[in-house]
Amino acid sequence: MCQLLGLNCATPTDASFSFTGFCQRGGNTAEHADGWGIAFFEGRGLRLFVEQESAAQSPMAQFLQSYPLKSKNIIAHVRKATMGEVALENAHPFTRELWGRNWVFAHNGDLKNYFPHLHRHFHPVGSTDSERAFCWLLQELSKSHASLPSVAELTLTLRELLPQVRRFGSFNFLLSNGEALWAHCSTELHYLVRQHPFAQATLKDQDWTVNFAELNQPGERAAVIVTAPLTHDEPWQRFAADELKVFVDGLPLAN
Repeated sequence: MCQLLGLNCATPTDASFSFTGFCQRGGNTAEHADGWGIAFFEGRGLRLFVEQESAAQSPMAQFLQSYPLKSKNIIAHVRKATMGEVALENAHPFTRELWGRNWVFAHNGDLKNYFPHLHRHFHPVGSTDSERAFCWLLQELSKSHASLPSVAELTLTLRELLPQVRRFGSFNFLLSNGEALWAHCSTELHYLVRQHPFAQATLKDQDWTVNFAELNQPGERAAVIVTAPLTHDEPWQRFAADELKVFVDGLPLAN
């Protein structure tokens, strides 16, 4: 299985602390060494970095840890290949354009014998079940809405679509269009909100402690979504099975 990391923030924020701990799971403290990637939204623009090598050993991943990029929406992934060979085209996150917006998707899980009918312009480049699911979701969203709908409308449509994918297997995913971040749990996913009054946090996968009160202003806020908690001393909340949450400006919206 793979692991997921997402940040949704009230103001542009760097992910260096969370990303540094997360990268250790890409071949060091865990076995997810078959590729990695991270996507940063900057307005409607997008910076995407993917590799087929281990994140824990990657010079590019190390560079991004020491030269942080600030964004309101960030999605990262470390891969353990179960479907599709170890190849660059199979590294998450995946990206596509819809309604003049970049969309980013990363998946953790296995969808057995999942080959949906794709009849519009969304088709996979690689050979993963994950990219097929992403293409199908965007295809069905585009069929349901002629133009970019509100976050609330998108969430309602996603809730209707998810059971059609979920019946093929586990479907933990992160999805963002730069405005919001959707997170779906079928087996395991956790989140927390870092906000005022900020506290200290210590990574589980690396010896690094940060006092966020020294680095952040009262108006700053970040929701962190991850497969397994990244820190020892923060109040992580576990998603319920088959729960979909949407995050905007660093907070989960009411279901």
